[in-house]
Amino acid sequence: MAKNNRHHFFAMLSRMKYISRWALMRNTHTENISEHSLEVAGVAHALAVIHNKRFGGNVNAERAAVLGVYHDTPEIITGDMPTPVKYYSAQVHEAYSQVEDNACQALIDMLPEDLREEYAPFFIKQEQDRQLWKFVKAADKICALTKCIEEAKAGNAEFEKAAISTKKAIDEMNMPEAKCFMEDFLESYGLTLDEMTADAF
Repeated sequence: MAKNNRHHFFAMLSRMKYISRWALMRNTHTENISEHSLEVAGVAHALAVIHNKRFGGNVNAERAAVLGVYHDTPEIITGDMPTPVKYYSAQVHEAYSQVEDNACQALIDMLPEDLREEYAPFFIKQEQDRQLWKFVKAADKICALTKCIEEAKAGNAEFEKAAISTKKAIDEMNMPEAKCFMEDFLESYGLTLDEMTADAF
């Protein structure tokens, strides 16, 4: 039998742009998981850099960014589960986690066999990446908060309570890197383009 040289991994990843976030909310701008993942990658990288520069760390910031790129890829198969549903009960959360794990394995299996071990850690958490995944999780929350800020700036009150609960979740992480990021960068998300560029040109 002829070897199947068709591998669907990257074609599947390209479909991230079709998966919308915040499905239960009225959005002024519909955000897909491709856009979100790019932002999470950038913030996760920044958190790792802050960790290294300001807190004496020695982690691979570039790897944190790559983990951020792939952190929501199971949603290509599962869709974006709204947070209130995902965490409705321990049983629901556990069941959904199993579905996510199965989706991750399905995506890994779409790679040629000789590449799978290189990509598997981006889908199946490894002990050596524990610190980096914390940065990705914090970045995910920060990007959810910036989405809330952007919606509020557009006059959409739909995200007011989400902003409060997301800010609380970030604070409860007790991550100095996240605190630094928020202090240095968060205010700008509420500014207009003219306000941000006034001192630059």
